[in-house]
Amino acid sequence: MPDLTFRRYDAAGAQAIKDTVWLIYREAFADEIASGDPFEAGDAPMQRFDAYTTAKDFELVVAFMDGEPAGQAWGWPLGPDSAWWTGLAGEVEPGFTDEDGTRTFAFSELMVRPRYAGQGIGRALHDELLALRREQRATLLVQPENENAYRRYTRWGWHKAAELRPAMPHAPLMDVLILPLPQT
Repeated sequence: MPDLTFRRYDAAGAQAIKDTVWLIYREAFADEIASGDPFEAGDAPMQRFDAYTTAKDFELVVAFMDGEPAGQAWGWPLGPDSAWWTGLAGEVEPGFTDEDGTRTFAFSELMVRPRYAGQGIGRALHDELLALRREQRATLLVQPENENAYRRYTRWGWHKAAELRPAMPHAPLMDVLILPLPQT
């Protein structure tokens, strides 16, 4: 049985292993990068990563399989001045976007290198990143046409709450999914 381990990094630690982050990203999203989509082209993904690591309490979890980086997930709690909800399409319930730094964890990215796919690493990363969270809920954005990811997230308990086009150049319209987090 292969040895799966996890390492947690804060923003400074994540920046220190940026080469590993990029390795995992470019392998996990090779098709999207190759497509020429401006949202995935060139250094756009790592520019977003650099912006994400400025968020207060940013956290990255990297999965290692037999010592090799296999996948990663990251996010941060949404503060009162968060731009996360900018670009919401349609109506949401009153108070839905009210943030104070303790209400919502933004589950920003989850990716597994192709050679490690199908081994439960994505779910393990998901659970590991959320395991220590104290927020009431988590949110993530998923493209509706990404059927594999969408199916996994809904199977893991996430549900659609809205649609949103992130306030980033070339960002696609996404579905906003929400997951209530257990309160300890």
